[in-house]
Amino acid sequence: MTERARWAATHLQYVFADPDLLEQALTHRSASKINNERLEFLGDGLLNFVVAAELYRLRPDNSEGDLSRARAALVKKSTLAEIGRELEVDTQLILGRGELRSGGAQRGAALADTVESLVGAVFLDGGYDVAGTLVKRLFAKRFEGLPESGDLKDAKTKLQEWLQGRGMSLPVYTVEDVTGSDHKKVFAVVCKVREHAGVARGSGPSRRRAEQDAAQAMLMELSRES
Repeated sequence: MTERARWAATHLQYVFADPDLLEQALTHRSASKINNERLEFLGDGLLNFVVAAELYRLRPDNSEGDLSRARAALVKKSTLAEIGRELEVDTQLILGRGELRSGGAQRGAALADTVESLVGAVFLDGGYDVAGTLVKRLFAKRFEGLPESGDLKDAKTKLQEWLQGRGMSLPVYTVEDVTGSDHKKVFAVVCKVREHAGVARGSGPSRRRAEQDAAQAMLMELSRES
């Protein structure tokens, strides 16, 4: 058994019938034309399905929107990168020389993509049931620690629901200013509600983030006054 096969047996609790699939799943595009990008695509789809099915089972009273937010909170790059670190994927990742020198094995994106690739490889090698069991095991503590559906709503959604519940107009977001260089822009956004005299401001590295910041500020202001 190779070092990578032993790693998979220990960390994934799975022994590959086809070791080449494991090798491909751990191969970054910088190292070879035969790499893990296609497996990443497959694993991404499978991850989303298994997590969706598990949330459907665990949260029978949640609406479609609640389930979608819960899945988005779980299946995101930062979470997958955390899982990659827990699995010590960086010790097995096959990188090109340039990526290796620049510390590519520790990059969150590379770790996240490789986790997806490994799920895809396990699916091809062992079938859906085995891959599904792997996904549920990797996400087990995250399913348990996932906040209630209301706590997963973003600030814009919470503000909209707060206003609609009181028969008020929907908020209007306007970009007030954009500063910084092309790679480090800061957006300044104003949030207004027709029935409310004041305005709320927010900022962030993207328009979306700035709008969320402004929505949170407006929600806090309205809540204080109600």
